[in-house]
Amino acid sequence: MILNPDYPHIVWSFTYRGWRLEIDQSAEEGQTLYAVWANHEAGCAVAVPCAFTQSEAIKRAKRYVDVRMNTPAIKIV
Repeated sequence: MILNPDYPHIVWSFTYRGWRLEIDQSAEEGQTLYAVWANHEAGCAVAVPCAFTQSEAIKRAKRYVDVRMNTPAIKIV
């Protein structure tokens, strides 16, 4: 049982190339940390688990989307 769960605190979100990117802000021992959730019609994932600035989080999240948009889907026959 988690006694003190860390719920997402979305401070900003925007759409990038069809993906909804949600910026989460939290604090750990006085340090502000950012994470980014990437939501798409097929599901969601944590695109950036930890960044120290909001601009770094956004840049890494956009890179996450760009890589997935440029990678062909693997089809198992």
